[in-house]
Amino acid sequence: MNDKVRAAIFRQVQKEPFAQKFGLRLIDLAEGYSKVEMDFTPDMENIFGMAHGGALFALIDEAFETASNSHGTVAVALNMNISYTSSPGSGSVLTAEAKELNRTNKTALYDIKVTEGGSRLIASCQALVYRMDKPLPFLDD
Repeated sequence: MNDKVRAAIFRQVQKEPFAQKFGLRLIDLAEGYSKVEMDFTPDMENIFGMAHGGALFALIDEAFETASNSHGTVAVALNMNISYTSSPGSGSVLTAEAKELNRTNKTALYDIKVTEGGSRLIASCQALVYRMDKPLPFLDD
């Protein structure tokens, strides 16, 4: 992976307001791959005291965003299909791993899994991006 792209994406995630709000941490990044962590806190619970789908989606989307833009060109979401399989325990660390399954000049398909403790499946997602032929705008920041 291009070191300039890698450093720029790490830098952008660290200063992204949404990532800060949810405590999203980019842990690893390679071409077509990303690993993001988040602490599951009580303010992320729904009315039943379980994980709010929006909180889990935030984690999934950050992994998707960083993996799909890891090639150095802008990629934007077209579709995401998420299955929520279980709710994490309070205070747990959640990890989302996005892996590129297929990439063309115009689209790319990703498999994204959210786990608790590295093994217990919390959610699974298949996601599709549209790949624009434009360099990431923050590469020279």
